Parts: sequence; structure tokens; C-alpha cells
Amino acid sequence: MFKNSTLKGVFLVGIGATSYGILATFVKMAYTEGYSTAEVTISQFILGIIGILIINGFQKAKKENEIIKATPKNIFQLMLAGTSTGLTSVFYYLSIKYIPVSIAIILLMQTVWIGLILEMILEKKLPSVQKIAAAIVVLIGTLLATNIFQSEIELDWLGLLFGMLAACSFTTTMFTANRVALGISSAQRSLYMLLGGSVIVILFAIATLNTQFHFEILLKWGIILSLFGTIIPPMLMNAGFPLTGIGLGSIVSALELPVSVLMAYFLLHEEIVLIQWIGILLIILAIVIMNVTFKKH
Repeated sequence: MFKNSTLKGVFLVGIGATSYGILATFVKMAYTEGYSTAEVTISQFILGIIGILIINGFQKAKKENEIIKATPKNIFQLMLAGTSTGLTSVFYYLSIKYIPVSIAIILLMQTVWIGLILEMILEKKLPSVQKIAAAIVVLIGTLLATNIFQSEIELDWLGLLFGMLAACSFTTTMFTANRVALGISSAQRSLYMLLGGSVIVILFAIATLNTQFHFEILLKWGIILSLFGTIIPPMLMNAGFPLTGIGLGSIVSALELPVSVLMAYFLLHEEIVLIQWIGILLIILAIVIMNVTFKKH
């Protein structure tokens, strides 16, 4: 279908990022029908695991001799890394409960500068001027995008806290996912990370679910949430990033931000003013700055 492999990679990463962007609005809509965060996350992870198991089964039947099986060490590492995926879902969905989706996704994008700090600690060296500049642009964009200077805007501090915790755990997910068990198939990696994340989700559900679990959520919202949250994005992004490279892939994945904001605008009728759009554009610009290579001629 595609003659250019880079174009194919851009398409795959773009669809994956768009899927993530759609997700938050559906979570908010499930909340309006009375479902809890525990029910939303449990339904997403259960059906997500079933979906990835089916994909693994098809791959094994089709390429039985070509599939490299995960070792016990690979499985343990991926499940441990997957716990941050579970934490991200729990924190992000809790933030959506208290603050608008358009603000929650902006908080999640703080991974740009949180990642820099983590990289600096782990690698014990200062980031480049280019990356520091990008981080500053993100912070300026965030102040504008959250419309914090508007005196009548009141944001629940719990939502802001959970949003920042989601950004921290998402940063951990990105770091570990790109370093653990890279030799096995993306379907296997997704499966074991999901299993690790489900441990966190189940513990959260046990601690917070005070009423009977409403099983109808599995068919009503679980299928949609698992498709757009745990099946389509990781599969497409794992396939697309090797074709685009980390730099271009990261820029394309920034599509998640405008898609999420537009979905909240059209389906949830969240008000988004001009200054917020300027802030969102600055955050996307910062992601571009961080991932573009400037060559000296």
C-alpha cells in the first residue's frame, strides 16, 4: 500500500496517537453514566488482555517458527515495567474525574520535561540547550493551555495532582518500554506489560470499589476503551516507530494532544478559548524542537 516505509510509519504512529487522544473523552462519557474509575480500568484491561491474547495466538499460528518466545526474565521485566502502565491509567482516569479532559491531557504532556529530569538523573549529565529550551516552551504553553491566568477558572487540586502523577508514571512507562525485552514481538511485549498493569488496576479496584461491579460496562464501554487504549495504540506504535525513528515518531505522536482536545470540545462541549489553543500549539512546537536534529553545513 505504501511505497515509502517512512510514510507508512507516520501513518501507523499517527493512528496510534489518535486512538490515545480519543480515549479520555470516552472515559468521561462512561463517568456521566455512573460508572466508577475502578470499573472503567478493569473493563479496559480485561478486554485488552483478551484482545492481545487473540493477536498473539494468530501470530503464533502464522509464524510459529519465526516467533522468539519470551524468557522468564523477559516476562518478569515486562510485567514490572507494565505496573507503570496500570498506574498511568488509574491516575489519568482519576484526573479526568475532577478536571476537564482538555486540561488532563495537557498535564499528561508534562512528560516532555519530566523525562528530561529522569534522563539527567539516570545518565548523570545535563541535557542539551535545545532540550532545555523545549522544556521551557512546554511550561509556558502549559500555563496558557490551562488558562491559569483567568481569575474565574477554578481547577480541582485533586485533578491536578492525579494529572501530574499520571505524567510521572507515563514517563516511567516510556523509559522502560524502550529498554526492556526488545527482541520479542510487540504483541508479546504488550501482553506481559498489560498483565503487569492489571495487577495495579485490580489492587486499585479492591481498595476503592464499594459497590457491586456492573458487568454491563464490559460490552457498553469496555470494548471501545480496550481497543483505543490497550490494543490499537501499542500495536501500531511498536510497528511504526522503527520505520519513522524516535524523533519523527515523537513528533507525529503529539497528535494525541489536539485530537484529545477536539474530542472534548465536540463531544463533551468543553470550552476552549484562543489562549488555550496558543498554549497547545506551543507544547506541540516544543515536542518538534526536542526531536528535530539541527545539522551544521
